[in-house]
Amino acid sequence: MRADDMRALSDDEVTSRIAELERERFNLRFKAGTQPLDDPLRLRAVRKDLARLKTIVRERALGMTRPAPAAAAPPTTKKKAPARGRRSGR
Repeated sequence: MRADDMRALSDDEVTSRIAELERERFNLRFKAGTQPLDDPLRLRAVRKDLARLKTIVRERALGMTRPAPAAAAPPTTKKKAPARGRRSGR
């Protein structure tokens, strides 16, 4: 789940999602201690999602708001400067 999607959730939905992910993290850690995990990267994804959700809760507690993403400006391309000095094509 992306951070923008998480920010669209209500406070109750965020807290329930945090509780759900903490349960899943506990179960994954417990299972990892007894047997190899089918998807070991899932533990990392759960940790990162938890951190994102807790950050959103903290932002809301502090009253911080993020501006809406503006339309992306097209990337500018730089021209390469000509090479200087001797060429090493021996």
